[in-house]
Amino acid sequence: MFRKTPDARITQNPERLPPGQVLTEKWPVLHYGDIPRYDMAKWRLRLHGLVARESVLTIDQVKALPNRTVHCDIHCVTTWSRLDNDFTGVAFSEVVTMVQPTPEAHFVIFHCNAGFTTSLPLEALLDEDVLIAWAHDGQALAPEHGYPLRGLVPKRYFWKSAKWIEAIEFVEKDQLGFWERAGYNNSADPWREERYW
Repeated sequence: MFRKTPDARITQNPERLPPGQVLTEKWPVLHYGDIPRYDMAKWRLRLHGLVARESVLTIDQVKALPNRTVHCDIHCVTTWSRLDNDFTGVAFSEVVTMVQPTPEAHFVIFHCNAGFTTSLPLEALLDEDVLIAWAHDGQALAPEHGYPLRGLVPKRYFWKSAKWIEAIEFVEKDQLGFWERAGYNNSADPWREERYW
């Protein structure tokens, strides 16, 4: 799975590989529980919490929002890194513009299939490379990689890029998510190797 031979992208640009990481060309599949199968005629994305405009969107309405493609590297807490990914989706800043968080909203909770959650500071999600993504490398996300929607937060370990997003909640105080309660570091910065508490 992991690359054993030198990669010119890393030997020429060592700053691309965080400490403790190993390259892979594949995209490993890691998750807890079963892969959900959605009836997209019934699927909805709920945007709620401390916002002026709560919304419930179909997948077509999500895709109709202004979108972009982000070229990035991704890094998993289990030590693999995959370079040169292209994710397409709506910039999280567009979601913020649409729902208009109140001044008390400082954190965002991603609610996903089977009760899985993770959270991040709202400020971190305003970076221009953060998406709510529906495609990877020009193809719709595969079910095992988060279809129909997943987060993309390239500056954090990849569990923060939550799969199978069903709701996005804006809150005042942080709430530890599934993996964070199990011992993963809530900050999840791969450059500081913030893997575990």
